[in-house]
Amino acid sequence: MSIKTPMTDKRAVIIAAGDLTVSKIPVTENDYVIAVDGGLLYCEMLGITPNLVIGDFDSMDENTIKRLSEFPKEKIMALPREKDDTDMMAALRYALEIGIGEFRIYAASGGRLSHTIANIQCLKYLKEQGATGYLIDGNQMVFLAQNEEISFLESLEGYLSVFSLAEKAEGVTIKNMKYTLTDAVLTNAYPIGISKEFIGKKASVCVKNGTLLIIVEYAA
Repeated sequence: MSIKTPMTDKRAVIIAAGDLTVSKIPVTENDYVIAVDGGLLYCEMLGITPNLVIGDFDSMDENTIKRLSEFPKEKIMALPREKDDTDMMAALRYALEIGIGEFRIYAASGGRLSHTIANIQCLKYLKEQGATGYLIDGNQMVFLAQNEEISFLESLEGYLSVFSLAEKAEGVTIKNMKYTLTDAVLTNAYPIGISKEFIGKKASVCVKNGTLLIIVEYAA
């Protein structure tokens, strides 16, 4: 199914039901906040009121389901348990349909590895729709680069790892890091792009042809 809705500069903050490793999620009055299934509990813990709660609600405990019943019905999108889309994918499709172009996704990793991989695939789906998505937690940020160059602030500390999502990614260049690459070909069978260290310079990653999975791991 192809959406390709014209994108706006509006941002969605998506709060899922994986591991929550942040004590605060920055939300502005212009953000569209979606709680995905059990992510509603995290919203309540952080004092965030979602614009929409979506899911089949299989990851909610009894207390959260009880609180869900107090929500306005127009803010709840109940999904069948037997479906093709994950709850996350359904949330992203809906947000794309209303024109959202940037997605900050929290509590979408950890827990079951299968769910984390599914959410990484959701980032690829967003990219194909012309949108940008980030999986964010307290220790790292995950996003994609496709036929583009990404720059990083000089102040960033920690590690950068890049992986080819498809069979190969061509023309990969990493500049101003402890370990660099120049016009390299990355494959999905050899992790040559792992653990490049930030060194206090304005670093960048460029891929000429292909899609890179990029993981920024913050310094402890």
